[in-house]
Amino acid sequence: MFTMDDLNQMDTQTLTDTLGSIFEHSSWIAERSAALRPFSSLSDLHRKMTGIVKAADRETQLDLIKKHPRLGTKKTMSDDSVREQQNAGLSKLEQQEYEEFLMLNEHYYDRFGFPFILAVKGKTKQDIHQALLARLESERETEFQQALIEIYRIARFRLADIITEKGETQMKRTMSYGKGNVFAYRTFLKPLTGVKQIPESSFAGRSNTVVGVDVTCEIGGEAFLPSFTDGDNTLVVATDSMKNFIQRHLASYEGTTTEGFLHYVAHRFLDTYSHMDKITLTGEDIPFEAMPAYEEKELSTSRLVFRRSRNERSRSVLKAERSGNTITITEQYSEIMDLQLVKVSGNSFVGFIRDEYTTLPEDGNRPLFVYLNISWQYENTNDAYAFDPSRYVAAEQVRDLASTVFHELETPSIQNLIYHIGCRILARFPQLTDVSFQSQNHTWDTVVEEIPGSKGKVYTEPRPPYGFQHFTVTSEDAEKEKQKAAEKCRSLKA
Repeated sequence: MFTMDDLNQMDTQTLTDTLGSIFEHSSWIAERSAALRPFSSLSDLHRKMTGIVKAADRETQLDLIKKHPRLGTKKTMSDDSVREQQNAGLSKLEQQEYEEFLMLNEHYYDRFGFPFILAVKGKTKQDIHQALLARLESERETEFQQALIEIYRIARFRLADIITEKGETQMKRTMSYGKGNVFAYRTFLKPLTGVKQIPESSFAGRSNTVVGVDVTCEIGGEAFLPSFTDGDNTLVVATDSMKNFIQRHLASYEGTTTEGFLHYVAHRFLDTYSHMDKITLTGEDIPFEAMPAYEEKELSTSRLVFRRSRNERSRSVLKAERSGNTITITEQYSEIMDLQLVKVSGNSFVGFIRDEYTTLPEDGNRPLFVYLNISWQYENTNDAYAFDPSRYVAAEQVRDLASTVFHELETPSIQNLIYHIGCRILARFPQLTDVSFQSQNHTWDTVVEEIPGSKGKVYTEPRPPYGFQHFTVTSEDAEKEKQKAAEKCRSLKA
């Protein structure tokens, strides 16, 4: 591996020898780039080398295109091309597959007058075959420009294989782009079964007969800098392509949960587009509930008709980064959002500071209406993907646990309520490290205090502003509550 300092200090011949294979059998590009030093980064070097090609006349560009081997061929080619085609599986084609590629490549060359070129890193032989079929339908000028774009991509991949930017001073900047509200629906996904049963919830799994997800995809990497600074879209993956990528991969996903789907898509993205450095995927479930059906003189649950639920929403977030050839999950959490719970009695709020600013009366028995966002993280992120369903924590179970604790607890404050909900969740699911809360107090304002002959009252919506709380409950908190409960039990027995 070489650094930018190494390249900037080389004589012209050494630089030409080092970078001569970046463009197939075209070391003249590396030789000319020597005059454009210093190179400030890998992206700067790539931009300057591709600029040399873009400035060349059309005959020279065509000659460069023709120097590339035909994909799937068994003829002699450069070491880089051999390695790239091997990684895509093109060196191990069955005889029938080889003959198919040979025929299509010949057809392509006869039609356009130059070989089919595709940056194959991260692609399978099926991907390549599909791209070849699709591009046979293009016009010649479109394919000429596309061939150059693919050559630029290949050059970027090859540069990344031999150059390290470690130790360089990089400008820290915000740089990412992506696609939001990517809606995808799938019928007959593999059912989620085998989840751990808990006393507080009847949840036993999901049929996954109809599954919906709203995905936001955000990608980043130094390779995208030229698209911002120079309007150079050579390495840009269109956000429309991101949408199609996500939707089509829902068809090939063989898991059972949104968390697992995000994990699958993140790896497929970074495997397919190796110039991406990082990706953040957010998936919000679009829940559907089975409707009643009257069959054979009996009311049952339909296996075909569902209604879209519009209550609380569950969401998953996953962040992944590339380091060399390794993809690392840097953050993963699941959450349930906008869970709205009201308990009509058994709630108090007393004993708070009273001074010249206080107008709120103390209340020993009030209705309490709370909005909750609850998120949870696993000690081992693999548990989130339901590879082992018994270690997966479902949003439905978190919802039911929150409701149960609210029912059981004589609530002195929202702060204490969310603390005990978190401890209960961690007690039931010790594979989690922590549970975090964002809560809001939406307790109603009283309109009629007393109704003759009834213990009821009349309320209206509260006026803003709303009180809120943020709190994280840890596994250490849950352990302390467990010890306190054990001590109380021993005390009662004594």
